[in-house]
Amino acid sequence: MTQPPFALVAGATGAVGSRLLDRLLARTDGTRVLAVARGPAPRAHPRLEWRRTELDALAPALAGVAADEAYCCLGTTMRAAGSRAAFRAVDLEGVASFAAAARTCGAGFLGLVSAAGADPTARNFYLRTKGEAEAGVAALGFDCLAIVQPGLLRGPREEFRLGERLGQLVAPLSDVLMRGPLSRYRSVGIDTVAAALEAARRLPPGLHRLDPAAIEALAHGR
Repeated sequence: MTQPPFALVAGATGAVGSRLLDRLLARTDGTRVLAVARGPAPRAHPRLEWRRTELDALAPALAGVAADEAYCCLGTTMRAAGSRAAFRAVDLEGVASFAAAARTCGAGFLGLVSAAGADPTARNFYLRTKGEAEAGVAALGFDCLAIVQPGLLRGPREEFRLGERLGQLVAPLSDVLMRGPLSRYRSVGIDTVAAALEAARRLPPGLHRLDPAAIEALAHGR
């Protein structure tokens, strides 16, 4: 008898991660989910296991686990992190540690939330860090790696961010103006990103970088 899929999730308490978790647990194939996080579980579910761990202890926390797919929604802000070193500890080192642990667990698919413009050679610290994380994960040899690169995320957040709130207000206008190379910076709804991330496991083998247009298409089955 075929066993139901086993999925690993990091960052399940964030805006995208929590919605992704809803989708994984709503599957009808009996998918089991193991989430790793620093804080307590926000909910209980018969197919959800929650392991509290620090980012630098992900490997031992996942030792002995056999997984089919993995999703990394880890991310913070410079304001929340407080320093560049603390930011990199989450968005680069934490991402790399989780991805490596997931690969050791046998996961053939990894879905990663990154950002539009991510580039390991970028002068911008945020985009350079995101790009370095992407490059490190890509080198791990997943059968299928889907990197979603949204621009501004639209939707409610637990943490109030004035800049993002203002950006969301003007997004309907700014999105129309973003054409050509700028289209990759268009805003995307949080639920849409989560839907695309969960659907990406059905993509063919290889590396897939998904810009806002591709995220929208995948989320809506186009």
